[in-house]
Amino acid sequence: MRYLPLTDDDRRRMLAAIGVESVDDFFRDVPESARLKEPVDLPRHSSEMEVERVFTRMAAKNLSPDTVPSFLGAGAYRHHVPAAVDHLIQRGEFLTAYTPYQPEISQGTLQCMFEFQTQVALITGMDVANASMYDGATACSEAVMMATRINNRAKVVLSGGLHPHYRDVTATMGRFLGLDIVAAAPDWQGKENPARLVDGETACLVVQNPGFFGHLRDLRPLADACHGKGALLVAVVTEPLSLGIVESPGAMGADIVAGEGQSLGNALNFGGPTVGLLAVRQKYLRQIPGRLVGQTVDTDGRRGYVLTLSTREQHIRREKATSNICTNSGLCALAFSIHLTLLGEQGFVSLARLNHARAVTLADKLAALKGVEVINETFFNEFTLSLPKPAAAVAEALAGMGVFGGVPASRLDPERSELEPLLLVAATETASPADIDGYVGALRQVL
Repeated sequence: MRYLPLTDDDRRRMLAAIGVESVDDFFRDVPESARLKEPVDLPRHSSEMEVERVFTRMAAKNLSPDTVPSFLGAGAYRHHVPAAVDHLIQRGEFLTAYTPYQPEISQGTLQCMFEFQTQVALITGMDVANASMYDGATACSEAVMMATRINNRAKVVLSGGLHPHYRDVTATMGRFLGLDIVAAAPDWQGKENPARLVDGETACLVVQNPGFFGHLRDLRPLADACHGKGALLVAVVTEPLSLGIVESPGAMGADIVAGEGQSLGNALNFGGPTVGLLAVRQKYLRQIPGRLVGQTVDTDGRRGYVLTLSTREQHIRREKATSNICTNSGLCALAFSIHLTLLGEQGFVSLARLNHARAVTLADKLAALKGVEVINETFFNEFTLSLPKPAAAVAEALAGMGVFGGVPASRLDPERSELEPLLLVAATETASPADIDGYVGALRQVL
């Protein structure tokens, strides 16, 4: 009972002090019919060692991308994270630090956030970035809400190349704000023109690049079309490493960039936590959600950092807040910043080129298999296969052979039957030539 130190006498005295006879009195507002009549059918208590053994056996049932060749993507990517990243973020001053309300004792944390903002602004080609958001999907929804505030319009157009999770999160947020969400059909062929849905009532058009199915596109025509209607272009990036060789959204005319930062510094971790990215043009600075760290000088003229803007509901009056976001995923943002710093500009570009080269090699070899078609004409490190069998069944068979062959598009968008043969395949620097050859051989056998 080492974790339950109270004795029966302790409990009696505590109950007497608050004027009740038993613990059951705390639940008197719960109807008798809703209460359990007997204990839940769960194993009784065991020793710590026995519990560890049980959970170790349960964990062993998981097949980890760290132990088998993995070509999974669809918005979450496996990259090599240098050991220095984990070592540094686990230092006590970072790991246990909380919101830096007092700048005089938070200069280290504030400087890290400032550096993070600078890096995000640089790779996205934007003027300013915040620090930071929950994840890519919520960053996308925050960008949409920001656009509707700027334009005072309620119509939002979502491209068919937008990740289904991002689409659904944005639609959920929009429903409670009375937004008119127009979502285009999935653009698995990469031929859509979402600008045709933009009119004089549109607040923004949301386009992902590279798209959910891997297609790359020039955002300039879409930016021109949006601006001609008084709308904003929101560019979404789920693979930030692509910005090492793909022209930045800012350079192509995007007004707001939302993205997922997981690829840099953050492991997959069964889906989280991750870090959302949000960068904007200077003129929209006052509408940015979350927090913004600024650089200043103290009374002696020395450089210092402060929370310049904190437009969150727990910092200012709720009716004035631009967002109710309540965290900035600070540790994940720090990991992102450390990884990008270790890479440097040249390393960032080189790693991006390596990812693209591995994906091209894999795509060429898979396209040579009978019945397999690579749909994409352009891609970064992820592309879409059209298979002669349902992709979900093929992915399961490959997993049974010890290969994570990709993500079936139907798994993320199950209501679209036309997506059943489509398999999203990603190849990062972690895919060795032997892994690629093993995947090709396994897929040939499954088909």
